[in-house]
Amino acid sequence: MGLQIKNGRVIDPANNIDTVQDVFIEQGRIAALGKAPAGFTAQTQIDASGQIVCPGFVDLCVRLREPGFEHKGNIATESRAAAKSGVTTVCCPPDTNPVIDTPGTIEHILERAEEVGLTKVVVLGALTQGLAGKQLSEMYGLKKAGCVGVSNAYHGVNPQVMRRAMEYAASAGLTVFINAEDASLRAGGCMHEGQVSVRLGLPGIPECAETIAVARELQLIELAGVRAHFCHLSTARAAQLVADARRDGLPVTADVSISHLFLTEMDIGFFDSNCRVKPPLRTQRDREALRAALTQRSISAICSDHQPHDVDAKLAPFPSSEPGISAIETLLPLTLRLVEAGSLSLPDAIACITAQPAAILGLDAGRLSVGSAADVCIFDPERQWNFNRAQMVSYGKNSPFLGWEFTGCVTYTLLDGKLVYQLGE
Repeated sequence: MGLQIKNGRVIDPANNIDTVQDVFIEQGRIAALGKAPAGFTAQTQIDASGQIVCPGFVDLCVRLREPGFEHKGNIATESRAAAKSGVTTVCCPPDTNPVIDTPGTIEHILERAEEVGLTKVVVLGALTQGLAGKQLSEMYGLKKAGCVGVSNAYHGVNPQVMRRAMEYAASAGLTVFINAEDASLRAGGCMHEGQVSVRLGLPGIPECAETIAVARELQLIELAGVRAHFCHLSTARAAQLVADARRDGLPVTADVSISHLFLTEMDIGFFDSNCRVKPPLRTQRDREALRAALTQRSISAICSDHQPHDVDAKLAPFPSSEPGISAIETLLPLTLRLVEAGSLSLPDAIACITAQPAAILGLDAGRLSVGSAADVCIFDPERQWNFNRAQMVSYGKNSPFLGWEFTGCVTYTLLDGKLVYQLGE
């Protein structure tokens, strides 16, 4: 069945496209842009006048909570949230229960995602068995089952094991995804170590917990010759270390969570547990440096770092509450605020949530090339709306952005040419 998207401003950074034109979709793929291909018949038309038509978003970190944490959400609920948010591909970290360290767990997640059919799911396999940091996982088997990279999430790995894991990953052609945090320096902390933590009487996590870990891993990356990606950088110094490594030719990339581009330690206020995240919210200086790193492209992707929680998880005292924000539904509007602030152009902002994260994952996604899968987001850049609990689709309502007024709203999401979300439906 042919589908025509009419009169939209098509922005496809991967193909350097930014112009008003039509998009033609047939058999789930992009058939043409601009002019209809020979013999094309549109059974369905979408009028995108005044709206942006771009590739569906690719989110590098979405915890779907299945298997093992279904009281916080599941593949169905979080896929619906992704579709509403224009996200057509999500990457699931390995810290599920059971851990993603066997082909069977990968197959279960991929089968469930296909059954739900609202977003494409890719997974990271565990770097070590059970994320215990001792024995290496069977990376060749995990890759064969469909994992796109390996990670130990926030579970520590000593340097010797990490070196061997990186060498194994390099031989398997897998990217190592690193959450850089020194476990001994992090121990007991729940927020950034500084004047605010002292004032609140909360144990802090120093900046060097991240920078020391980044410096160590960069040395091991050079030694092992592996592709590596740093997840959710939070400090100015860590961003500079990655920028220097990239300039020296190391095969490393990095992302930042959308929340760290807007919130700082000051937003914790009087112990707002919705602002407890990992890594912790840092200083205003760090926030501005992270924005600058995006502009300079030393950080190449923005992710939601979506972590839905049940109500009880955030009701405990701040140090005992569980870290994480239900963030996928604010990925686009907050990214558009970066454009409004002048930190990024609109095409560059879209690249940070489409083609660039897709390249990190090694996926043929995040672009509107002729013949590619018709994963498309259409959004109204002028539509104003209020973010509130009642309209949230994710099972988790844990967000410090509740009550914020946003401009820019997804109106349609297409997955393989199929309409999986329409505003108001």
